[in-house]
Amino acid sequence: MTRKVADCRKFPSVMNCSLTITGEEEEVVRAASEHAVSVHEHTDSLELRAQIRESLEDEKVPA
Repeated sequence: MTRKVADCRKFPSVMNCSLTITGEEEEVVRAASEHAVSVHEHTDSLELRAQIRESLEDEKVPA
């Protein structure tokens, strides 16, 4: 299974957040949404989780 990556550096923020979360898709969506709520003051919702899911990329593994 391909691991997924959520990278805060790809989104503008006042705090210039540098957090990157890597893991299985559901783990990353859950952790990224918790981070978005606790650090970036977003509201946890199905819409937020859908936006996070759409922004995920496959982990690039060095050969």
